[in-house]
Order: sequence, then C-alpha cells, then structure tokens
Amino acid sequence: MATDAPHVLVVDDTFLDRLVAYRVLKGSNIQVTIKEGPKQALEFLNMEHDVKLILTDYCMPDMIGYDLLMEVKESPKLKHIPMVIMSSDNIPERMKKCLDAGAKEYIIKPLSAVDVPRILSYI
Repeated sequence: MATDAPHVLVVDDTFLDRLVAYRVLKGSNIQVTIKEGPKQALEFLNMEHDVKLILTDYCMPDMIGYDLLMEVKESPKLKHIPMVIMSSDNIPERMKKCLDAGAKEYIIKPLSAVDVPRILSYI
C-alpha cells in the first residue's frame, strides 16, 4: 500500500462495526487504525500525528462520540482533524447537536463503500 494513503482512525466499541469499517476503508486504499473506545483513541492521537480523519461511533460505554468530538475540537493539537460520527440510531436532535459542534457528518451504520468518497472529501 502506498505510504501516502490517508490515515483514518476508527473508534467503535462493537467488533462487527469495527470490522465493517475496516474492510470498507481498506478497500479504498486507506490506512486504518482501530480503537475500541474514545479514551484509547485520545491516547493514540496524543502519540500519532498523521491521522487525517476520525470516524467514531456515537454510543460507547466510557465516553460517547459527542464527548470525543468535544475533546478533539477543544484540543489545539487535534482540532484540525475532521470527525465523522456513526450511529445505528437516526435521532435528528442528536445529529444536529453533533453537526453544530463541528462534526463533518453523521452517518447511519453500517458504513458502506458509497460513503467513503464523501467522507474522504473532508480530508
């Protein structure tokens, strides 16, 4: 794989959703790092500097996707990284809250190959 492939961080606590996102993104020649939760994602982001996009689940046990979005947007070091939130729930108020807070998009799971060009456009 080319080293100039964009690096996407996927944050999801559900194995199947992580697997689907990984396969869909890898199929588009994207470097993918998977983390099971926001706390691990933040630790990774503090050490890794080439992440171009964060794709995160909304509902996770230790911290919701909105809280991760807030942490990223409030960090001078991370705020430039675009974030896309994924959820199984189609809740308009939640979608609006995330988009108003700076998420680029709110996708209803599962991630599909047709979503990839659009989310990559945020990089």
